[in-house]
Amino acid sequence: MHTTYLVIGVLIMAFVTYLIRVTPMIIFKKKIENIRIKSFLYYVPYTVLAAMTFPAIFSSTQSQIASAIGCLTAVVLAYLNKGLLVVALGASCAVLIAGMFGI
Repeated sequence: MHTTYLVIGVLIMAFVTYLIRVTPMIIFKKKIENIRIKSFLYYVPYTVLAAMTFPAIFSSTQSQIASAIGCLTAVVLAYLNKGLLVVALGASCAVLIAGMFGI
């Protein structure tokens, strides 16, 4: 790969990323007062994170059942207000144990 091609690609990606981040500031000059729009914007990061995470969860192992067990373990631990490290380790251990039993 040529260095110029790489540099041009990085510059284009930087410009697109900057454009995406600056556009809302250009469009919305004043503070958003509408309760429904504020509520919608509040939940957007969580929705995007879930949309990126859940497909990765179920394609991370060869067994869909082991992935489901890990996901369910993570949901239960998160519901019980456990920390992020405990949730991640618990889900990983659940998948490991499920894999050891051939599930």
